[in-house]
Amino acid sequence: MTERLFAIGDIHGCSEALRSLIEAIDPQPQDTVVTLGDYVDRGPDSKGAIDQLIELRDRCTLVPLLGNHEEMMLDVLAGTAPYSWLQYGGNQTLDSYGFSGDLNCIPAAHREFFDECLDAWESDRFLFSHGNYLADRPLENQPIKILRWTNLKEMIPQPHISGKTAIVGHTANKSGEIVDLVHLKCIDTYCYGGKWLTGVELNSGQIWQFDKRGNPRR
Repeated sequence: MTERLFAIGDIHGCSEALRSLIEAIDPQPQDTVVTLGDYVDRGPDSKGAIDQLIELRDRCTLVPLLGNHEEMMLDVLAGTAPYSWLQYGGNQTLDSYGFSGDLNCIPAAHREFFDECLDAWESDRFLFSHGNYLADRPLENQPIKILRWTNLKEMIPQPHISGKTAIVGHTANKSGEIVDLVHLKCIDTYCYGGKWLTGVELNSGQIWQFDKRGNPRR
């Protein structure tokens, strides 16, 4: 069977959207699924989203990237004061884990999943980062602040020196549409805010979108 390459945009705790998307794309063992980060915060069920991603590793090759929201969460787990994280949706994440004062409510398997997430990844035709990139540097030499924190409103990069098409998230398009700049596609389509979770099969260009209740876009 033909190998497929999927990218999934920012999930932000929208586990029902993710469930519907996974069911629709039906990943097979020969397929690769790249998730662009920001699995947690803001939406209602971050724990459920991470559970599904861990299970997805048994069905296909999963390439999870780390988003800035996971970075904030990991900083808190390492002892950083939680104020910034809570301001950007950490409360919803803690609620989904049943937090009552003890961060051990976040299971070891989830912490291990975050630890295994990549900063960026590339295939033969595409490069993937959570947020952005510098056009004149290979992926392995990109600053984390650019990859994970810099949105497209701050900087629209030129085509990458590799000639590969960049697939990013992080900059939520509140219209719910994919931002397509030819050399760059942003597939954060504002699911938690009332629009869509987007999945794309990059070889064919096929697109799937679901709202946070798991309903498909008509």
